[in-house]
Amino acid sequence: MGAKSEVVGNVVHGPNSPGEWWRGGTIYQVYPRSFADSNADGIGDIRGVIDKIDYISWLGVDAVWLSPVYRSPQHDNGYDISDYYSIDAAYGSLEDLDELIASLHDRGIRLIMDLVVNHTSNEHPWFIESSSSSENPKRDWYIWRPARPGIPKGTAGAEPTNWESYFSTPAWTFDKTSGEYYLHLFAPEQPDLNWESPTLRREIYRMMTWWLDRGVDGFRMDVINLISKNYPLQDGKLLPHGELGDGSPWYLHGPRLLEFLDEMSSEVFSGRHSNAIRIGETPDVTIEQAEALSAEGASTLDMVFQFEHVGLDREAQDWHKPRDIDEGDVYHNLVRWQEGLASTGWNSLYWSNHDQPRTVSRYGDDRPEHWANSAKTLATTLYLMRGTAFVYQGDEIGMTNFPFSNLDDFRDVSAVNYIAAALGRGESPEEILGRLKRTGRDNARTPMQWAATERGGFSDSKSWYPVNPNFRRISVDQQIGDRASVLAHYKRVIAARKTRPELVEGRFVDLDVQIPGVIAYERIDGSRTTRVVANLSSEPVETTFHERPDWAERGILAVNPAGDDYMKPWQSIVWVS
Repeated sequence: MGAKSEVVGNVVHGPNSPGEWWRGGTIYQVYPRSFADSNADGIGDIRGVIDKIDYISWLGVDAVWLSPVYRSPQHDNGYDISDYYSIDAAYGSLEDLDELIASLHDRGIRLIMDLVVNHTSNEHPWFIESSSSSENPKRDWYIWRPARPGIPKGTAGAEPTNWESYFSTPAWTFDKTSGEYYLHLFAPEQPDLNWESPTLRREIYRMMTWWLDRGVDGFRMDVINLISKNYPLQDGKLLPHGELGDGSPWYLHGPRLLEFLDEMSSEVFSGRHSNAIRIGETPDVTIEQAEALSAEGASTLDMVFQFEHVGLDREAQDWHKPRDIDEGDVYHNLVRWQEGLASTGWNSLYWSNHDQPRTVSRYGDDRPEHWANSAKTLATTLYLMRGTAFVYQGDEIGMTNFPFSNLDDFRDVSAVNYIAAALGRGESPEEILGRLKRTGRDNARTPMQWAATERGGFSDSKSWYPVNPNFRRISVDQQIGDRASVLAHYKRVIAARKTRPELVEGRFVDLDVQIPGVIAYERIDGSRTTRVVANLSSEPVETTFHERPDWAERGILAVNPAGDDYMKPWQSIVWVS
């Protein structure tokens, strides 16, 4: 069992110097609507986050990524922003946010805001002005086009292109006031901004600087690789499930993306804000593109969120349609990215977030006999790789997917639109429900399970979305004093990232185990080595690869230890020198 491949080099990456906190750091994502409700209105809020800061600090994370709390009509739970400078009343006030920033900083924890600048809400004053007249000065702040020639405007088929949006609708909506269509790659309530307008870009940079001046420590940039479109916009290849087309060649990683990000860096992330973090969410990014976006000396991004590993169990052109994958497929894809970004660039290590189903239900085994061990082993496997760790709220206690029973259970705009489109194509409700139970974003948005009390300790009133009924078995209070719990294991993994230098700058070496279900890799930095071995399956596997190597001093982070000649289901062990 020799080395399959070796990723060499302790590299400097991105625009920042070696030793930046995020290289060995852990970032905890808070989805505020579902985190903690402080005022008993059933909706999580900023004060709820403040109330839980001691827990966040105890966990040992370095930063909090706060999903959008800006003023919003909430068509997409805050990702449709109507005022970049205000806090939505459901979440609190600017004063609450200032207190959150100060309280986190007092504990040495940074705050990263979600930056959504590919699109706004259609209730944003910019769009209201832009749609008021074709002569309005802000008309070119959004992407407007006339109807297709020869087809009455406002009727089916008159859209400027045949694109389908990410949310299962046509990507164009007709505006009666100005008589043209506007582009929205997501919901109709989320019109795309036109980054070709220098005036718009300056306004966005001004807004970003305002937040950094207020004490924010950086941004997670939502779908940032969609901001540059490839003009002229044209029809895309028809998708297999309908009459709409794939417009991605005209909006993914467009020709001016690097230029726009370089300008942003110059205008926003220079001088006093040069250390602010830049995290780019980049759907369908390639390794080559990721290298360019986060390369040594590049003034673009510090790291990217890539989507390959979370796309393996989905049909390529139907995000809501699951497909089965083999044990180890996801691990080997992550290895590909470890190799690809070894000499330049930087990885974001994540299993889940607000857009993905729950980790243990998706990649592990959430049956009671395997739930805890699979949750722990998945954490070990991912977070000891090279990159910045991202933990989504609730994953640290092994929260699971929600037991949806009918199509009315879904609230997410993406799921609701998909249901309507699929029913319109004649698909059965049972088939649609089966898909969304596995893939729906609502799985990750159920309230945080703090206690085995009514409503899971999330709120003193009926919550905006039902708490997963397994809260009496899975909660923070039940695990926080238990050294054998999923929560305790996450805390140990986060601590290991801080105390083992090879887990930050060390080389990544994928070991060629060649045993179905079993994976192994090493992190090496000089004389220090960490080896991770895991059985990523719910079956025992005959092997001795998990035995202590000659060079190891001791084993740490052991999960479900077994005998000499086999590994138990979801067993894992970490050997260190």
